[in-house]
Amino acid sequence: MTTASHPVTILGTGSYAPERVMTNEDLSQMVDTSDEWITTRTGIRERHIAADGETASDMAVRAARLALDSAGLTADAIDAVIVCTMTPDQPCPATACFVQEKLGLEGKTAFDLTAACSGFIYGLQVASALVHAGTHRHVLLIGAEKLSAIIDWTDRSTCVLFGDGAGAVVLGRGPDHRHGIIGVRTGANGAQAELLHVPGGGCRIPASEQTVRDRLHFLKMNGREVFKHAVRGMEQVARDLLDEHGYVAGDLDLVIPHQANLRIIDTLGSRLEIPPERFFNNLERYGNTSAASIPLALDEAVRAGRVRPGDLILMLAFGAGLTWGASLLRWSGNNQPVPLSEN
Repeated sequence: MTTASHPVTILGTGSYAPERVMTNEDLSQMVDTSDEWITTRTGIRERHIAADGETASDMAVRAARLALDSAGLTADAIDAVIVCTMTPDQPCPATACFVQEKLGLEGKTAFDLTAACSGFIYGLQVASALVHAGTHRHVLLIGAEKLSAIIDWTDRSTCVLFGDGAGAVVLGRGPDHRHGIIGVRTGANGAQAELLHVPGGGCRIPASEQTVRDRLHFLKMNGREVFKHAVRGMEQVARDLLDEHGYVAGDLDLVIPHQANLRIIDTLGSRLEIPPERFFNNLERYGNTSAASIPLALDEAVRAGRVRPGDLILMLAFGAGLTWGASLLRWSGNNQPVPLSEN
């Protein structure tokens, strides 16, 4: 994913969270739960909930514009839009097409990628390959989710976990050969798909009055099993990626994990022997935003000064599928894009 002269790098970041905040106390008025119960088991205190009529593409565009500003680029510099989401505006066409239209990018490549909570890492692999191949100069990669639309608000085991939001990055050739994306690894195990899934709405179980009555259009999860697979999957993919490129966990300056559950993150850190202060966590304020989780956290880390030039950063995710992924990159202190003549 790199060349000797100009590696593929993240040129800019952006994020957006809806205005409405739902606290644990709010949830305790809806289901049999409490702030203490949620916080001690998940680390989550509040989450953002999209307004009625606010779509995944609306949130994606808000994050995308900030990422473009951060990169110092205008929308017309973008050659492709990839939206990672499991809550698209509608089944067809791709949400990326709505984002493309709202950004005024007529004629540019636009498609969605579905890998649930691992979506952003999968998207990073695909977007980097497009830039590396030379077919696209700049790719806008977005994770955007309106999970509140597929959550059963009577199910305590799931409704306390999820929130809405979007995060975006602009990828292109970097100016410094020492910085950029070092590698990305992804994987999946479809045999475990029913541990975390939305059963209804596809061609396997088409939407009907019965599927609505049976609540098959809501997210279903076996939390205990997902927890075990998440820790194992992220630990293994992290070790494999670091080993592939000649690094060890102690070389990392910052880890940005998927923001699903603080217990998962703490257990992962213990197994990898990475101290808690090297992890960036914001799930306390956002909950699990699926594909938006990592880019939203990355943008916050950048804006908070937690990411410094030359830092070695590991991003990790695990999600429905079951899917998993990791990305290793060296952060640049100067993310201005390479001029077109040098691409």
